Amino acid sequence: MSTTLDQLLTDLAAEGAVLRETVVALDEAGWRQPTPAAGWDVATQVAHLAWTDEVAALAAGAHTPSGKEAWDAVVLAAIADPTGFVDAEALRLGALPVPELLARWDAARAGLGTALAGVPAGQKMPWFGPPMSPVSMATARFMETWAHALDVYETLGVPASTCIERTGDRIRHVVHIGVRTRNFAFTVHGLTPPAEEFRIDLVAPSGEVWSFGPEDAVQTVMGSAWDFCLLSTQRVHRGDTDLVAVGPDADRWLDIAQCFAGPAGEGRSAR
Repeated sequence: MSTTLDQLLTDLAAEGAVLRETVVALDEAGWRQPTPAAGWDVATQVAHLAWTDEVAALAAGAHTPSGKEAWDAVVLAAIADPTGFVDAEALRLGALPVPELLARWDAARAGLGTALAGVPAGQKMPWFGPPMSPVSMATARFMETWAHALDVYETLGVPASTCIERTGDRIRHVVHIGVRTRNFAFTVHGLTPPAEEFRIDLVAPSGEVWSFGPEDAVQTVMGSAWDFCLLSTQRVHRGDTDLVAVGPDADRWLDIAQCFAGPAGEGRSAR
């Protein structure tokens, strides 16, 4: 019987495969095109995904003695350069010859799925922040794969309509993490999270409505699921979305929404 983790890993594999199909056809100049992330070209975006998948697989294996040793080595390297470690690794792998980078990424994606499926039931994985369940990690990896793929697609001029068609309702995984990180977004900006829940109604690419929170909530957010995900991953300026907030806290949330870990991002400029 299929589990939530099985479905997540299937969707994660599909999202990665779409990006791979796009980049594998590029020549060397295509791989070296700058993306919206400052200092990162297409190769760096793919390298970041490969490296993070590798590290997540190490974390998933930390329940064994040898796995813990490998994970601890990553943590020590991160402690030595807490603000630059991730970028440095992405740039290092991004400088590899393209065939080598692709092979590394292919192995990382396959290895991550195997590693997450192998975490003992009920056990969480260590991470750079709080420990995570395999389901939470797979959700986070989906979000990152989707968001960094968008940077690549934007660089290559892939129309937004094509991006939506490629992902479809798999976007629900990004919606899930975007909704769950509401309080984190307030906290990372030095603000006190609202005490009350919001009602959130988002229209999926299929037309289905995904709803969260009490129906009688005073503060609400409505709009397309796609735009909500773009905003939560800071791939779009709020003014370029169709999202509508009712209530001061809900309105503030849309200004600061952030579903990725780390310091508050700068977001994108208006189009």
